[in-house]
Amino acid sequence: MKYVSTRGSAPALDFEGATLAGLASDGGLYVPEAWPQFSADEIAAMRGLPYAELATRVMLPFVEGSLTEDELRGLCQHAYGKFAHAAVTPLKQFDEQHWLLELFHGPTLAFKDVALQLLGLLFETFLSRSSDHLTIVGATSGDTGSAAINAVAGRDRIDIFMLHPDGRISDVQRRQMTTVLAPNVHNIAIDGSFDDAQASVKRMFNDPEMTGRFHIGAVNSINWARLMAQVVYYFAAALQLGAPERKVAFAVPTGNFGDVFAGYVAAQMGLPVEQLIVATNVNDILHRALSEGDYSTGTVTPTAAPSMDIQVSSNFERLLFDCAGRDGEALAEQMRGFEESKAMRLTNAQREGAAHLFASARADADDTARAMRWAYEQCGEIIDPHTAIGLHAARQAGIAADVPVVTLATAHPAKFRDAVERATGVRPALPARVGDLFSREERYATLGGDYASIATYVAEHAIEAG
Repeated sequence: MKYVSTRGSAPALDFEGATLAGLASDGGLYVPEAWPQFSADEIAAMRGLPYAELATRVMLPFVEGSLTEDELRGLCQHAYGKFAHAAVTPLKQFDEQHWLLELFHGPTLAFKDVALQLLGLLFETFLSRSSDHLTIVGATSGDTGSAAINAVAGRDRIDIFMLHPDGRISDVQRRQMTTVLAPNVHNIAIDGSFDDAQASVKRMFNDPEMTGRFHIGAVNSINWARLMAQVVYYFAAALQLGAPERKVAFAVPTGNFGDVFAGYVAAQMGLPVEQLIVATNVNDILHRALSEGDYSTGTVTPTAAPSMDIQVSSNFERLLFDCAGRDGEALAEQMRGFEESKAMRLTNAQREGAAHLFASARADADDTARAMRWAYEQCGEIIDPHTAIGLHAARQAGIAADVPVVTLATAHPAKFRDAVERATGVRPALPARVGDLFSREERYATLGGDYASIATYVAEHAIEAG
């Protein structure tokens, strides 16, 4: 399997190369040169498999040439063996149509663990084949950072530098990062938004002074391997609800578009997806793009769902590329215009291509609180604000009654205790495995939001590539 850049001019890489590179050298994102296809019979044969075996079957076409089936199976068994639920991503029922896919049973209580536990093992496997040292640089709006740090803390030949917006994530989210004191972990709080942090990360990938000294890699969902691992749980949920004979819809709370793009990939592979409902909070660039064709940024508004407080959704570029004939040169020009003006109109081909599968909805603070109350009062389920935004979108989507609608539960409610308590009157407790979080020592640096300060800090603390 070869991987090509959405902007057309970077060299094609195999899976190992794309995983270690993260962002393409031309500023684009790697995607497979063609989508693997499963027949209905092949999908049906996946029913009832343990999660690690299902993951092996779904991901095997993507790793061809870089990992054998047995190597991939071993990595999946290792990654998913440490989850707190035997099903890894269990499915719960709200009512006769609506379902909840719990993705927070990993070590840091967020859906990012499903991918990042595997990604950490992939990095270690590929780095063991050389004498190289990997410097991971990432930005987080809350959950990616802790999941990535947990996945690579203490691993040989890897350093991780994780940027988060100072004061704009929950205390649980921050402490899950800053209390990991492994020597290869570097947390940085910046004076700015997540978009500012993400912009600095992207700039570093294209800064020859940094890339000439360090092998810089990515754990954000710009890294294809991370997104690939998220495809699996769409198969897991749909198979339990009758696929391939029955279509399933998914409502996905999303900021950076990676989680919902994984659903798009599943559909391209043959999974019968009725609709993917993109759920945003008031930072609604994705809702505006899909409903009006208007992909233009505004000011980030802090909300009770900080992982979605994003204006620039990096993975959206992958969808635009696929929906417009995979013309990398044209998309590169389109993205250059967006990066300069922070505004872009989707082409007719892009809008029409997206409309075949995607719908969208926006939830404000009242919508979010109402969804949390409905889940608790009517169904006995306590959900976090991000999941509530997905549930709000799912319940107002107008999907036919015979199609099950699965809302992705992206975080444990205890990560957002204050918001949950305000809405429901219940203060969720942290699971026992992280119950001492607030007694642990914290360690992190505080920097300005300018690129020079961030790059200087990384250069002073990273190990140069061998």
